[in-house]
Amino acid sequence: MFLAPLLFVVGVYTIAPTPTDTGAGYWFEYWWLCIAFVIGATIVNTVGISGSALFVPFLIFIFPLLAGETLTPETLVKVGLISESFGLSSSALAFIQYGLVDRRLALSLVLGSVPFVIAGALLSFVIPEPLFHALLGIALLAASYLLFKADLGHEDPGEADDSDPNVSADGGDATLPDDANKLGPAGVETADNGTVTRVDRDGNDYDYTRGGYLERFANYGIGGIFQGLAGFGVGELGIISMLRTEVPVRVAIGTNHIVVALTAVLASLVHVFGGGLVPGAHSIDLASTPWNMVVWTVPATVTGGQIAPYVSTALDTGTIKKFVGGLFAVIAAALFLMATGGF
Repeated sequence: MFLAPLLFVVGVYTIAPTPTDTGAGYWFEYWWLCIAFVIGATIVNTVGISGSALFVPFLIFIFPLLAGETLTPETLVKVGLISESFGLSSSALAFIQYGLVDRRLALSLVLGSVPFVIAGALLSFVIPEPLFHALLGIALLAASYLLFKADLGHEDPGEADDSDPNVSADGGDATLPDDANKLGPAGVETADNGTVTRVDRDGNDYDYTRGGYLERFANYGIGGIFQGLAGFGVGELGIISMLRTEVPVRVAIGTNHIVVALTAVLASLVHVFGGGLVPGAHSIDLASTPWNMVVWTVPATVTGGQIAPYVSTALDTGTIKKFVGGLFAVIAAALFLMATGGF
């Protein structure tokens, strides 16, 4: 997984369009972004939300204090899209390898979100930014409230029923569930009554059903519009519906990563190439990309994505609930400030 960011950095250094007479000072000017983005990527990937939900506020509020300069909205979009695409892919693969992804849920949610993501991305070319920020702030406050009210004690992982404590949870033993089409090392089995039994790489088992499609469709639809508008929203609102329909919190976070990753890639493509479909729309010019920033943020987001599954399994359900709810409230406050021009 770390080969991709390494090739990216080498490619940027050798062929990317950069200012003339760039030396070591240019490439190491923003080295400290690596620390900030590792922490940020670990946080957002642990709770299954989009990286831009933290990266954008950081670049708006914290970056000017440390760098002594502000970034244009176009630069914010470019840095966020490039960094998030690597981080989300890294974390999604890590959760698959850990056995915490329900592929059937993920596929249905992605397919249901696609038209909303495309519509939101096209709307981003015409909707006023203050209005969008205010609406998303309200949505995140509502999500924070619902999360604190949701009962997250419906399913804690147990130990897989296996007589050999050293067997790996890869479906290879007869006493473990075995789905021939499974993703990653998890054993998966669906009973006739719809109950899903999943065993992760550590041998923890989770029992749940895939009911509640209507509620999830509504949340992921609204979240998809916001995902298209600004690169985050589907993960923040979608995770609520997963938890409220009694999907175990760790499986919900892992599955949500696939949805967020794929919809973020789709939103990025529409943002880059869809401007021509809307009169007077903007486009992203790669020639003006701050390459000395992304050479640090891309490896950082990949690292954070790989750390996240281990953090999510180490934290108890109550801790994750409080952290995510508080994070939503903080992001909402930042969005209200952006909407009113208070930054």
